Amino acid sequence: MPRNTSLFVAFRVCFNARFYYPVLAVLFVDLGLTVEQYALLNVAWALSIVLCELPLGALGDQVGRRPLVVGAAALMVVEMAVLAFAPTGDPTLLFWVFLVNRVLSGVAEAAAGGADEALASDRLADAGRREDWPRVLSSLARWQGGAMAAAMVLGGLVYDPVLMRDVAGWLGLDADVDQRTTARFPVYLTLALSLGALATALRMEEPPHGKEEPSLGENLRRIGQAGAWIARTRFALGLVLFGLLLDTSIRIFLTLNSAYFRLIGIPAAFFGFLGAGFSACGVLVPPLAERLVARATPLANYAVVSALALLGLGGAAATERWWGVFAMVPLALGWSLLSYFGSHYLNAATESRRRATVLSFRSLANNLAYGAAGWAFALLMASLAGGARPDPGSPEEAAVFSRALVWIPIGLAVLLAPLLLWARRGPAMRGGEVRP
Repeated sequence: MPRNTSLFVAFRVCFNARFYYPVLAVLFVDLGLTVEQYALLNVAWALSIVLCELPLGALGDQVGRRPLVVGAAALMVVEMAVLAFAPTGDPTLLFWVFLVNRVLSGVAEAAAGGADEALASDRLADAGRREDWPRVLSSLARWQGGAMAAAMVLGGLVYDPVLMRDVAGWLGLDADVDQRTTARFPVYLTLALSLGALATALRMEEPPHGKEEPSLGENLRRIGQAGAWIARTRFALGLVLFGLLLDTSIRIFLTLNSAYFRLIGIPAAFFGFLGAGFSACGVLVPPLAERLVARATPLANYAVVSALALLGLGGAAATERWWGVFAMVPLALGWSLLSYFGSHYLNAATESRRRATVLSFRSLANNLAYGAAGWAFALLMASLAGGARPDPGSPEEAAVFSRALVWIPIGLAVLLAPLLLWARRGPAMRGGEVRP
């Protein structure tokens, strides 16, 4: 295999396997922010991706993909250093420091998006081995899946101060660490991994430039054309709207799931195991999704995902006891099915010449919706708190957070009802022939 292909796998593993993912929400809270502020920071992250994705993609077409990959890795190092060494004395200063972290993270995601894959696939094509690309993706899935599971489990374990004190005692060390100290441990591990991502990116090679790539203006024109095509194509519009509503609702909860686990009394050491179990549920989905696609209509399949999402979100919001973790099962299945259905149906409905642009449009729409939903959730928490901002991690904040969670499934149900009725009027959604 060309060197870029193995480096691509290594880069994706280092860039995406982040040890703090299973504790992300409570990490920000334990360092001194409120859940409301954390939701606002996620808005900044999503908007950074939306605003930078197209310009950086166009820049990569002009100057090459390697500078973007190296830049993404360098930004990851800086964003993790900001998070690792952020001061915690002043809550206002801490919020602005974390805002910088979220913006850097969003720009890094936008810079890396697709550029690393292009470096690998182009080198493979230059070597006359384009047919080996599925093998590369399979290798990536295995390595990334294993690395993500390991990072989640280890990140949750090192976050638990009780466990860390016990480990220090077993090692004969006299260390009295608290939650604010161990909150940094997953970040330190991810900072080390970011250095690996940077070292890997620096070793990648830029393939020789071929034909002239489109300019930023041309990319924007294509995005506009894709949006107009989606708006006048009932089936494509339905796919985008279903994906947007369901993706946003599930993703809002997933970014807050560690705060929910704490609310229902799950020890931090188990957060990583729960995150790894959530990822493992995805293994069950491909054969199930294939059967559903073959035997059911698109409308029926999206109704299944909607039911799973409402069951999971409603079940989580209905209890503050430990058995709320079982609500993660329908959410995991629904999340994976949604990804499969969106990719399958949208690719079938879209001509190859505009497929990449339509998928980019869908990504932009999803991130805009996620940002808007994050902003709405923050406003909801502020309203439920009656204008007073509870202390981070306090019982008052937990009560407000619990009440706010109820509105996620309610809002989803209110928006899904008219969409399902509208979708029934489309022949393709009811199983008619899908033509690009």
